[in-house]
Amino acid sequence: MIKKTILFGAAFLLMCIAAYAEAGASAMIMKTGGRTSQPIGHYEFCQTYRGECSVKSSNDTPLSLTSKTWNLLVLVNSQVNAQVRPETDMDIWGKAEVWSYPTTVGDCEDYVLLKRKLLNEGGIPLSDLLITVVRQMNGEGHAVLTVRTGQGDYILDNLEARIKPWNETNYDYLKRQSTKNTGAWVSINDDRQVLVGSIEQ
Repeated sequence: MIKKTILFGAAFLLMCIAAYAEAGASAMIMKTGGRTSQPIGHYEFCQTYRGECSVKSSNDTPLSLTSKTWNLLVLVNSQVNAQVRPETDMDIWGKAEVWSYPTTVGDCEDYVLLKRKLLNEGGIPLSDLLITVVRQMNGEGHAVLTVRTGQGDYILDNLEARIKPWNETNYDYLKRQSTKNTGAWVSINDDRQVLVGSIEQ
């Protein structure tokens, strides 16, 4: 199954590169704004894993999306989605989400943390693996992993088997980690909201 997924992924990568060349870079690259608030769950995660939240980077060049890198993305995304069973992990008061590395169960941000960890161990810099907060169509909050590449920003999601360009997903993008500091967050200027709003009217 994973071999088929990787073969499909390689074919999809070629299509994405062609689409990128045709559509241009701007639509496939997320536009970010200024510094914004850090999610409370991430703040608490950083109190436990301080080393992961203090990585600074001055390199602004995104990841080169080769077939080897794409296969790694597909493999990790598929394995984690299959390995972890979805289950909410509210704190003992039933309020804040607890961000942690899952073993057998976890919710959206736990999937993201594990994928980010495995991809980083596979050689992808943390500056290109960005925890991202979005709003679903039903209004509920959700977390996905944005992989920043020279061919655009791609989304790894526990609710979707396929890896998609960010602008082809049905989410309202709110904020993500900074590329320069793993403990800082920046806003996302999702101008697709205007198009969605005008269609709904």
